[in-house]
Amino acid sequence: MTKTYLPYELIFKKRNGARLGDDEIAFLVNGFTDGTLPDYQMSALLMAIFFRGMDDAETAALTETMMRSGELIDLRGRFKVRSVDKHSTGGVGDKVSLPLAPAVAACGVPVPMMSGRGLGHTGGTLDKLESIPGFRTQLSKDEFISAVERVGCAMIGQTKTIAPADKKMYALRDVTATVDCIPLIAASILSKKLSAGPEALVLDVKTGDGAFMQDMAGSKRLAKAMLGICKKSGRRAVAYITDMDQPLGLAIGNALEIRETIECLSGGGPADLRELVIVFGAEMLSLAGAAKSAAEGRKAIEKVLGNGAAKKKFSEMVAAQGGDASVVDDQARLPSAKHVDAIKAPKSGVIQRLAARDIGVASLMLGAGRTKSADPIDYAAGIMLAKKVGDRVKKGEPIAYFHANDRARMSGAGERFLSTVEIGAVKPKKRKLIWDVLK
Repeated sequence: MTKTYLPYELIFKKRNGARLGDDEIAFLVNGFTDGTLPDYQMSALLMAIFFRGMDDAETAALTETMMRSGELIDLRGRFKVRSVDKHSTGGVGDKVSLPLAPAVAACGVPVPMMSGRGLGHTGGTLDKLESIPGFRTQLSKDEFISAVERVGCAMIGQTKTIAPADKKMYALRDVTATVDCIPLIAASILSKKLSAGPEALVLDVKTGDGAFMQDMAGSKRLAKAMLGICKKSGRRAVAYITDMDQPLGLAIGNALEIRETIECLSGGGPADLRELVIVFGAEMLSLAGAAKSAAEGRKAIEKVLGNGAAKKKFSEMVAAQGGDASVVDDQARLPSAKHVDAIKAPKSGVIQRLAARDIGVASLMLGAGRTKSADPIDYAAGIMLAKKVGDRVKKGEPIAYFHANDRARMSGAGERFLSTVEIGAVKPKKRKLIWDVLK
């Protein structure tokens, strides 16, 4: 029999800085999910957590309760090696998951991936995939498991039956200024991720101008919180702190990022994107028990990117989820913009800075993203960078190309983009791509 409590007493307890027990957390979360705990009391609890925090045990208990509020997918024992997923805290041009999942699957490791949509300046994996005609990101539990078993990887979004507590709590956090709270962020991310059944997880925590956590200290706190949850749940996990001070790769926008994904899967693509795919892929193979060392894993990922196996796996995944797989070899079948305009350098010199957040906003202004969850997306819209930080540029030379179906959007987006660009005389100090690794 479930123990009952007075919500007031538990809110009072957390407000005064005391820790909540597992049963107390379960009582509050389950009550809010089934409607017996009103919004105003959950709002008070969220604000108390925002100011007082949660320790590792509380955060793990919160995650577990949110995860068990809905349907769970259990993949244990279905494969010869552990299933592994990867999560990114999000950024601009961050398309790593798209080539990573099929590359790892091509090495024989199953990748059950639950992904999200873009909101604000950050892009979403689901929106990028849905720029492929016919691609379905909403699969049933059985369809999802079947796709992973047949293809080796599948990418889906959160359904109504997966972690419903998270969906309801996030909607409340969004209007009560309690989004940016590390225990709540960690629990929200992992209640969804772990519901999809991965036995191990690689965490990509972005840091820098375009990241949710813009400073190293905050990024590390979030990484450690998520690692603590994974440990409590019995999942192996490794966290990487990676750079998001400038966009990742060259493409920002949904169909544009699918094109860049296919380049990477064909053995090319931007060096920064390719490096993260190889490093994360090698780690995922190690966590799965399919590679004995990072060097062995790296070699395996490089091989499938170079010999066409990863590209073929991506094509199989697209077909399995109802998409037009012919886009992999004929990218003209992807949405393309009516208008493509060059954004030219105002002076000569070396690119000192390309602020990721503002470039993400510029892409949003072109129609590539949404400011509200119900906003429509122009899948063809976005930005293709022609230069990155450290590159030389001449006055009048293109720094980027804007893609849009609505030319009226170009002017404001161009002003926003150019306001982020700094050009100087000397080459700036190169930032690290990977800042730290936590286990």
